[in-house]
Amino acid sequence: MSVTSEIVAGVLILIGSIFSFLSAIGLIRLPDVYTRSHAASKSSTIGVLFTLVGTLVFFVIHEGVFSIRLLLVIFFVFLTAPVSAHLICRSAYRSDVPLAKSSVKDELKEVLVGENREEGRQ
Repeated sequence: MSVTSEIVAGVLILIGSIFSFLSAIGLIRLPDVYTRSHAASKSSTIGVLFTLVGTLVFFVIHEGVFSIRLLLVIFFVFLTAPVSAHLICRSAYRSDVPLAKSSVKDELKEVLVGENREEGRQ
């Protein structure tokens, strides 16, 4: 049974490493802060999840030790990564960081410009 657990844990850790590697490539290759934060938050969170679950499986099956610390790390990564990516994108948008040249239409900009004009009148 230890060989099976090592294979399962190794595959999970390998999948996590692949996702983390793809996240690093996304941070380098993507054109603007919005798409980069998407790569950083989504794929790196999944990479960390697979790596930590693989480690948890290994320690539970092979060593017989259940680590609550690994569960807490998984929980806090899932709690903090999406929130921080959202806040980074929001602050970049509010600071007028331009979007990459694409076919994306910025519909929120028209709404925000209208709200700013009304605030200026009051």
